[in-house]
Amino acid sequence: VNELTAREMLGDTAKFPRWSIAYKYPAEKQQTVIRDIKVQVGRTGVLTPLAILDTVHIAGSNVSRATLHNLDFIREKDIRIGDTVIIQKAGDIIPAVVEVIKENRDGSEKEFEMPTHCLECGALIVREEGEAAYRCTGVNCPAQRLRNIIHFVSRNAMDIDGLGPSIIEQMIEKDLIETAADLYYVKAEDIAEMDKMGKKSAQNLINALEKSKTNPLYRLINAFGIRHIGEKAAKILSAKYKTLDNLRNASVEELTEIADIGGKMAQSVVEFFMQEQSIAFIDKLEKAGVNCIDDSEDSIIDRRFEGMTFVLTGTLSKYKRSEAGKIIENYGGKTSSS
Repeated sequence: VNELTAREMLGDTAKFPRWSIAYKYPAEKQQTVIRDIKVQVGRTGVLTPLAILDTVHIAGSNVSRATLHNLDFIREKDIRIGDTVIIQKAGDIIPAVVEVIKENRDGSEKEFEMPTHCLECGALIVREEGEAAYRCTGVNCPAQRLRNIIHFVSRNAMDIDGLGPSIIEQMIEKDLIETAADLYYVKAEDIAEMDKMGKKSAQNLINALEKSKTNPLYRLINAFGIRHIGEKAAKILSAKYKTLDNLRNASVEELTEIADIGGKMAQSVVEFFMQEQSIAFIDKLEKAGVNCIDDSEDSIIDRRFEGMTFVLTGTLSKYKRSEAGKIIENYGGKTSSS
């Protein structure tokens, strides 16, 4: 609809304007064969099956792997090792299996079975009631440890510049670190001789670690990688409790009284702070001098958007979505994903 008055009359839904329709070109699809199904352990212990494929070129890149999401997805589509399948990139980004060509089967295909024990650490694998995901129960699972540290240093968490996965892997291999808290005890001379490092790079990394100690509390909360707690929830908890000690002592009942903090989120927070390894982890961070206090003042300029929730999607003309979201929050509003 081109007429502005008509647009105003039609208005918007929570996700999109009623006066326009978006057309997308159909995603490019390619045929390939599943040669194997591997299991990847994520930072929260979730096991994700990955299809190992004959390499095909799709949407501008070569693809040799595709996510299979979970065991329910595999069973629903009856995906087997050796199957000929159709893949596409979901959102033109993530390769995914969309169809199995069952008429190509010759009887040699094998059904996939989820392992009973973690291939990384040997711990028992369990499926929690009401969830599709299988999880590794290992407290010291190396796969989880690596991904936990990668998350800890990531841009939306502690934002430690120059500390990529390869450097973290070398630190773990050299027994310099076991958890992310150990990063703050590493010395420049310990890492200067590692691959892709040198005296200058090593000192720059130590400086970046030192700088991260003064990060706002919400970044640290997000860096913990607590299940169901992302950057938005971390900001809410930081603003509400002001110190890590206060948050550690919060009950499920108290937490669920906070707007936008649901029951699963509250339970995850309480369970995280009850674990002995979490207590030791936080104690090590505090001794290293990492900031555990939210001393920021209320950043709200005025409350003209109070009680309103905005959905930001697509490309904005003047701002990045993160910047526009911050402006909305500064005026008392909230943002939600589409």
